[in-house]
Amino acid sequence: MLSDRPRAVRRDLAAALAGALLVLTAAVVGYVIEHRDGTLFVSAAPLYGHWGPHLGPGTPAALAVAVAVVAYGPRLAARLPWRRLLPAVWVTTTAWTFSLALIDGWARGVARRLTTRYEYLQVITPVDRFHDIPAALRDFTHHILLHSPGHWPAHIAGHPPAATLTFVLLDRIGLGGGAWAGVWCITVGATAGVAVLVTVRVLAGEALARRAAPFLALAPAAVWMGTSADGYFAAVAAWSLALLALAVTGHRPRTAGLASGLLLGLTAYLSYGLTLVCVIAFAVLLLGRGPRIRPLPYVLAGLAVVPAVFTLLGFDWWEAYRLLVVRYYQGAGGVRPYGYWVWANLACTVLITGPATVAGLRRAAAATARIATAAVRGSGAPAHENPAAAPDLGTSASRDPAGFATPDPGGSTVTADGAAPRLAVLVVAALAALLVADLSGMSKAETERIWLPFAMWLLAAPAFLPRPRSWLVAQAATALLLNHLLLTGW
Repeated sequence: MLSDRPRAVRRDLAAALAGALLVLTAAVVGYVIEHRDGTLFVSAAPLYGHWGPHLGPGTPAALAVAVAVVAYGPRLAARLPWRRLLPAVWVTTTAWTFSLALIDGWARGVARRLTTRYEYLQVITPVDRFHDIPAALRDFTHHILLHSPGHWPAHIAGHPPAATLTFVLLDRIGLGGGAWAGVWCITVGATAGVAVLVTVRVLAGEALARRAAPFLALAPAAVWMGTSADGYFAAVAAWSLALLALAVTGHRPRTAGLASGLLLGLTAYLSYGLTLVCVIAFAVLLLGRGPRIRPLPYVLAGLAVVPAVFTLLGFDWWEAYRLLVVRYYQGAGGVRPYGYWVWANLACTVLITGPATVAGLRRAAAATARIATAAVRGSGAPAHENPAAAPDLGTSASRDPAGFATPDPGGSTVTADGAAPRLAVLVVAALAALLVADLSGMSKAETERIWLPFAMWLLAAPAFLPRPRSWLVAQAATALLLNHLLLTGW
């Protein structure tokens, strides 16, 4: 899978070019549709935002972080002890996200982002509509529709109440206002990459996790992680899957399973669309080792807690979702053309994950196709033992005692035979969840933030690529150009 042969590299570049052409096509077609019909409700299609080249106080910091990760990221990811690597990735991701947000300035980039008329803090100040939380939950569905009295702002109506309650509870403990809300979303959201690394390590081996680390730290998605509540949602979803992966691989299955269930339940009450995390969860179960079924009762017990609490407090998830669908089509969602967004959303995904992810997904899809082909042929051999499914190994491998390749700081390395297909399955599952969301028609536009919980898993795909520094340059350039050329929304 990590071959740096010219033919494989050319295919990677072709995939990245195809992604760029998709973005260009979406921009041109979107411009025409918006200026002719005005039905997209975005002025920088396919992204929600508008053209506004600018510099800001975060510019020097963002450049410094990008240069440091490109220059030293692959080497440090290969050599740092694992327990130091994880906090290093979190610190780097936090610095990268804050610096990108500060390109727009502290007020616009962080402090005011969650205080606009669409956002969660609108129901806290100037009037606290959640002063009586049980009463607010019982009454929640009565304010979802646009014609209902005192209808909720867009993001409150569009999400289950755990999202809003997060900021209500922050306010109750003295961390109220937009600045604290923004800091919360960035610092918590930055842990999502760490959760992905934990999952990749236990399911597909440490070598691939180390290779993915710089790409997760320097993701273009950070443009929207700072500041968006969806970054916080992405972290909760990612940790629920990381704990599930630990449980099904024998790492404290009871404790990890129960904690995973709790977070999976919370995830479903942060965003309706994140019920699709179950697709990735199924892949995690499939890739587990040993007695994978043993933790499931604890997962299910944890999973029942959050829904039970909200139901007892009077909130009806299913009724709220039914009303949300009506509300969605009462607004811009009922006007935006499905025929454009069903493919333009994928252009948004290219932008938030970057060209390296597109190239990595090509390799992941190829590996998954070989696994499927071997299964259809009924060889009965494990994927890594079947020549049709064997990863395309490079030439500079050195194996550690665990059987995984030792990452080469120069960037041309391989991994153990069975590891790459396992990561491919995980990544393709995340892509499948994203595609289901796309086809549903409930994600027309703004997917650069809405799909962050799925995008984080796609960002592991560049682990398949040789010579990571060149791809890291492309990732950093994508994020820097987006944040400096556009004033992104939300």
